[in-house]
Amino acid sequence: MAEIGPSLMCADMGNLQDSVIKLDQAGVDFFHIDIMDGKFVPNFTLGPDLIKRLREFTDKPFDVHLMVEKPEDFLDLFIESGADMISVHAEATNHLQRTLQTIKDKGLKAGVALNPATSIYDIEYVLDVVDYVTVMTVNPGFAGQKFVPLMNKKLRDLTNLINQRGYKVDIQVDGNIGYETIPDVLNNGANMLVCGTSSLFKPDILLEEAVVKLREFIDQNINV
Repeated sequence: MAEIGPSLMCADMGNLQDSVIKLDQAGVDFFHIDIMDGKFVPNFTLGPDLIKRLREFTDKPFDVHLMVEKPEDFLDLFIESGADMISVHAEATNHLQRTLQTIKDKGLKAGVALNPATSIYDIEYVLDVVDYVTVMTVNPGFAGQKFVPLMNKKLRDLTNLINQRGYKVDIQVDGNIGYETIPDVLNNGANMLVCGTSSLFKPDILLEEAVVKLREFIDQNINV
């Protein structure tokens, strides 16, 4: 079954608390929280104080996506703020295995994220300490970008690699995940959908209705 995770960088920042409560009640599976430092990606978003505040309004897992240089320097900060899962970019650290192992040792789920141009074989030797892989299906930094078509092949190859090695690793997709792209990413092995302006946060539909509509679409149209 595919999991739905709203990307909070796409939410209405003026009503974020209300949005989190509504999405929780509508039955989303996790909340995806992008952290950007203006260096690894050319944008700034969110932070630990906001995570700590939002933690009061939902028990759903907080999936913190660190799009920052040297993520190992910030792990404790986000663990203490209420993260349940943390993904770090393979491109952002020289100590990927150690960073992932540290996240697991702290009792959280550890994820590794890959930019579109990064090979899946760059993470072949950390799959034993990974709970999920985040495949960026756009170049990270901003909402509203177009899906990179070759990412479907990447997902298929990653699924095959994980299965061949005998690991149990979830595959998350992040970037332009909407009604046009969801069938292919699910059929190529993804089971965690980070959903933003392409599927959930739309001006012409209430959040609760958007979640129900998306869930029905997944259930009725996709064999997962």
